[in-house]
Amino acid sequence: MAMSDPPLPQPAASGAGDGDLVDAAGTRHRPAGPRPRIVSLVPSITETLFDLGLDEAVVGRTAFCVHPRGRVRRARSVGGTKRIDLDKLSAADPTHVVVNVDETPKELAKELATAGYTVVVTHPIEVEDNLGLYRLLGGLFDRRAEAEALCRAFAAEAEALAEAAASLPERRVLYLIWKEPWMTVSADTYIARMLARVRWRTLGGDAAVRYPTIDLNEALLSEAELVLFSSEPFPFKRSHLDAFRAAHPAHAAKAMAIDAEMTSWYGSRAIRGLRYLRELAQAVAGAPA
Repeated sequence: MAMSDPPLPQPAASGAGDGDLVDAAGTRHRPAGPRPRIVSLVPSITETLFDLGLDEAVVGRTAFCVHPRGRVRRARSVGGTKRIDLDKLSAADPTHVVVNVDETPKELAKELATAGYTVVVTHPIEVEDNLGLYRLLGGLFDRRAEAEALCRAFAAEAEALAEAAASLPERRVLYLIWKEPWMTVSADTYIARMLARVRWRTLGGDAAVRYPTIDLNEALLSEAELVLFSSEPFPFKRSHLDAFRAAHPAHAAKAMAIDAEMTSWYGSRAIRGLRYLRELAQAVAGAPA
């Protein structure tokens, strides 16, 4: 998740539909052909490509692309999501490089395009944008049937969550992504939209800033019903929750760890994310799963 890098162009479309292979920058792509070579600079996209059956086509990834465990190691690491080793990327000899508006610096995406690689820009905003993402990648890399299978699985989980959410109470939540300084997410983020599926409304900071810095003060903590410590980008551990509880005893019961891969990773992980949030919200509410 990029919080300081300038964004890529905002999306003209969320994904492909009716056979149009249009990415999030509005670029229309042609099908890649029988032997694509893909470098993914987005961990959740890397996992999705493998889930589409493109194991042999993924020739490069970032060091943060850790799923699917074991299988992903066959693709060479070309660096991080913000800084890559261009020599390693060149050695992978990709035809396509998949990037993301939030995670890839704008200058890097431009540099890759100038170097002659086909750059595919992704930027899911709404949770349903995952459907377009599946179809974009499936259409590009000849995995349309597999993409439709992901769409069906997503729709089933979304329906189950919507049914469960109808009986869940609305809660005000503070979702923490960083410390020193404390940072959260605004309503204009994929994370907030995922949380909204279980009627959890995010609090804190300037609504115009997607990842605002906040003051963890009494007024904000009093408003929050849950304080969620995400597992990334800052790796909050049990020790951080214990420190929060000791510093804010009146709000100790509100502190809870949350798996950020389930709330912030789109693509195929979103299917499991919808189920995870449904079960988590039901557990918090004391409702039967």
